[in-house]
Amino acid sequence: MTTTLPPPAPTRAAVRRRHPVLPYAVIAWALAHGAVRVRWALVGAPEFPPLDTDLVVFTGWWAVALCAAAGLVGAGLAAARSWRPALAAAGWVVCAAVLLSCALLLLDVVGLLILDPGAAFHPGALLSRLACLTGAALLHAALLGHRRRLRGDCRRCGRTGPVRDASAAVPAWARAAAWAAVLGCLLRLAAQLWVGFEDMPLSQGASMIAFEVGFLLAGVLLPLALVYSWGVFWPGWVPLLAGRRVPRLLLLVPAALFSVGLVCYFGVGIAQLTVETVTGTFDPGDGRYPLAFFWVAEPAYWLWGWGLGVAAVGHHLRTRRPCRGCGR
Repeated sequence: MTTTLPPPAPTRAAVRRRHPVLPYAVIAWALAHGAVRVRWALVGAPEFPPLDTDLVVFTGWWAVALCAAAGLVGAGLAAARSWRPALAAAGWVVCAAVLLSCALLLLDVVGLLILDPGAAFHPGALLSRLACLTGAALLHAALLGHRRRLRGDCRRCGRTGPVRDASAAVPAWARAAAWAAVLGCLLRLAAQLWVGFEDMPLSQGASMIAFEVGFLLAGVLLPLALVYSWGVFWPGWVPLLAGRRVPRLLLLVPAALFSVGLVCYFGVGIAQLTVETVTGTFDPGDGRYPLAFFWVAEPAYWLWGWGLGVAAVGHHLRTRRPCRGCGR
């Protein structure tokens, strides 16, 4: 009886000799985007009506500083020949700050998905936010590459921990996170029920119906699909696809995008709401939505985002292909 052994994994020295490319992409982005930000800081940014801004939190020279910080992290990753936890931590902080700066991208994406961008949409602002998102994605990938090359146990995949058991049950933390996302969605609906739906009639057209359907799909179906078997294999009632494996990216891509969007956008919103509450500067507008409504709705969205993101991590770990070298 013969057994087939996995192909030999490359040596650690060979892995380290592979020169990283992504850090240089981060440096190139920082230089290009930073040049645009410097020009806008010196001569004034274009007008982006009606919000008059493309970014939030980090604007003007703060946006320039973020680009400079990203470039320095990229240079550090390119030069590193060993695992640098301080550099990685700094990189994650910069990555999070860049994501926060383009938090308004969530409104653009939702508007485009329901084919009703709204009066607050501006193509130039959208492109600027997409440029920031690109920089965050490049930095994220470069940091993961740094960790994979120089810290992991396996010389092939860079993963750590015990060998993955494909038949293992869904982790309790992932299931709890999925239900937390559902709870956040339902709390948001409860807040709307409290103030009523009079200003959101179905007569507004197909865009409103699309928004409501998407709201429920992203708030109930998507989180639960990440932790139950029908998110891995199509259930029997799905024509032509029953029993086939669900493409993992079909769930992971929207889950990742919306979780990051919800966490960033409503994280900024909660911080602003806190300041307005403490300083007494909250503006109720027409008075239809009281302060208590926002203190329910915005944390509910934030809970939804975090729950969706954690459940997506669990789904990723559970459905990724095992490494041929270590089985993880």
